[in-house]
Amino acid sequence: MVYGSDDILLTNLDYGAPRVRAYNEQGAKAPLEDAMDQLDEVRDVALLRLAKYQQALCWYHNHRVWNRAFNIGDLVLPLVQSNKNHHKLSPPWEGPYAIMEVLRLGTYKLKTIVGKVFANAWNIEQLHRFYP
Repeated sequence: MVYGSDDILLTNLDYGAPRVRAYNEQGAKAPLEDAMDQLDEVRDVALLRLAKYQQALCWYHNHRVWNRAFNIGDLVLPLVQSNKNHHKLSPPWEGPYAIMEVLRLGTYKLKTIVGKVFANAWNIEQLHRFYP
């Protein structure tokens, strides 16, 4: 019996130790069932707290996010894709270009002011509104 172990020794069974004589099978099941009920209650409380936390986190995130969307004809500046022949004082944006087509939410096709259409699509994260 090291470190408070609750093992029953054979000698306790042979000689009828007080804790062996006082043991009752029905009495031992009741606290175990109570503990199982309490475990379910604690689990439910933890799930409710988790749901409340996730809702608060979702609200905090959505409250601080600014929705952006461009319409056809808006002028935008795309991010420079190649750093070749650029130095640290070069502007990070090029253009302006006009939105030609909205492929889906956040994805756009661009055209130059003259009317030349770009083959690739642009993500909204790579575009910045141009104010003339």
